[in-house]
Amino acid sequence: MAEQPKVTEKEAREVAEQARESGWQKPSFAKELYLGRFRLDLVHPHPRPEPESAARAEAFLAQLREYCEGLDGTVIEREARIPDEYVKGLAELGCFGIKIPREYGGLGLTQVAYNRALMLVGSVHSTLGVLLSAHQSIGVPEPLKLAGTPEQKEKFLPRCAKGAVTAFLLTEPDVGSDPARLATSATPTEDGEAYELDGVKLWTTNGVVAELVVVMARVPKSEGRRGGVTAFIVEADSPGITVERRNEFMGLRGIENGVTRFHKVRVPKENVVGREGDGLKIALATLNTGRLSIPAMCAGAGKWCLKIAREWSAERVQWGKPVGKHGAVENKISFIAATTYALESVLDLSGHMSDEGRNDIRIEAALAKLWSSEMACLVADELMQIRGGRGYETAASLAARGERAAPVEQMVRDLRINRIFEGSTEIMHLLIAREAVDAHLAAAGDLADAEADLKSKAKAAAQASGFYAKWLPQLVTGKGHVPTSYGEFGELATHLRFVERTARKLARSTFYGMARWQAGLEKRQGFLSRIVDIGAELFAMSASCVRAEMQRSEDARQGKAAFELADAFCRQARLRVEHLFETLWTNTDDVDHRIAGHTLDGQFTWLEQGVLDPSEGTGPWITDWRAGKSDQENVARRYLPSTR
Repeated sequence: MAEQPKVTEKEAREVAEQARESGWQKPSFAKELYLGRFRLDLVHPHPRPEPESAARAEAFLAQLREYCEGLDGTVIEREARIPDEYVKGLAELGCFGIKIPREYGGLGLTQVAYNRALMLVGSVHSTLGVLLSAHQSIGVPEPLKLAGTPEQKEKFLPRCAKGAVTAFLLTEPDVGSDPARLATSATPTEDGEAYELDGVKLWTTNGVVAELVVVMARVPKSEGRRGGVTAFIVEADSPGITVERRNEFMGLRGIENGVTRFHKVRVPKENVVGREGDGLKIALATLNTGRLSIPAMCAGAGKWCLKIAREWSAERVQWGKPVGKHGAVENKISFIAATTYALESVLDLSGHMSDEGRNDIRIEAALAKLWSSEMACLVADELMQIRGGRGYETAASLAARGERAAPVEQMVRDLRINRIFEGSTEIMHLLIAREAVDAHLAAAGDLADAEADLKSKAKAAAQASGFYAKWLPQLVTGKGHVPTSYGEFGELATHLRFVERTARKLARSTFYGMARWQAGLEKRQGFLSRIVDIGAELFAMSASCVRAEMQRSEDARQGKAAFELADAFCRQARLRVEHLFETLWTNTDDVDHRIAGHTLDGQFTWLEQGVLDPSEGTGPWITDWRAGKSDQENVARRYLPSTR
């Protein structure tokens, strides 16, 4: 197996930068927002699906709902495995080909319909949603749709649509979000007709049961060969592939996630997706759309939490009245209801924008994933607090005592991974921040390069002055200062005026940070994270307002309720935004930097005394691990792709 490349921090950043899409061919609502331009015209009127497409989606979802009503999520939770008949049933309905075009045997439905399907199956058990999304959001179908040849699509997509489970293999034991250090190799054979793959992939969701996998591997550079990280479609039963273990997690107990080893696995050259060296771009493009599956699961979780909170708070009586009538619980119920409305609003708007293809949604998809995964965890935590001990108790234990088996603790466990899946919250902050400050970096030029000489910096300063001389005056005033603007939104107009004003304030704050730290801005991750979070709240506020207005135009009664929810959400979000602005400049970032450094240097090890570390024990697994034995030696049973 190839050794992991040794790269510097600068080289790692350069690899990531090369994998970015350069330029914005279509306007991005969120990109404009970070530049201080509130382009409401990009999202209002709210996008709507074509009638024929919507009708096909409704028919499919009705069938799916009927099927899901006969499934038992407790079986998955108890056995930590999805029953074969559940997978077969979903395949027969076409769930593995929801977004695959009809000419390849799929249903050819929209991202919006796909999102609704994920919400539905996820309400049976979260693992069902993960099974479908890992297959279709990031597995073989999406990369092929983006960069596959007609021949590849003809060969593989019909299999995928029929239910051949697929997986996406990027992460390695020592490589997460740093693709420059990818170690899995793909060595061209002497005859030039194939590649030999060697390496180990970790956390291969669906990989334990997959028929096909997308593998990212590094092709060595040579004369006449571009080389670089490349995407391959690989048959999971190919000689040399071993699924060494099935991993176990805090939540998602039915997930088929493991460790996969490649040893001289021959892959024909026809199975290269795109060109050699395009693997990271394909991976990032796949994740752009793939990230929308997480907001779908989060919105579905919000709906479930709202239902349980409402029913329990109405029936549970304390001190002579339902607990939902007590102020402390009222605040939680309002937060759950308003946030769930916003979760679905962000999901719907992002999904429609993806379907229409009229907007570049790199930032929107990342914002939706970031914001939804964080807020859904808060919603579930508040539900657990409302349910009290019954929230902390397992559903099985509740059922054994004759009580309603509401799996709140399972929901908390299952949701937690969404802040890590498809790029952690911290990585999302960095990714979005890089796109948000792109215009500033372009204008600053060598000012943002720590290695540039003084002459280059002086030239860059002159260039930047010209850009900011035109841009900054536009941030002084706008429609947000006009009391009558956005009048068609009625009582929600005040929130849109807030968004417009705040977007300009956000852009000015980014400029102040650039002026203050210049090349050091990228290391101010606390500052950049808050900038990103402010934009995320503004995006969610905008999505909620335009959706509420759409609903009012279609149904006055529902629209009135939607306006009430959107108003509540925007009021709550404004408080969070104001707090984030306060902490942009008044925070403990420098103190945290110092304390973290001292902690890593071992200056506080005395603070760790007085407890035991279970990982320092003497059990057989721990003993093998400390002896340096491999996964292959530690695992008695092999989980092969053919087990299903």
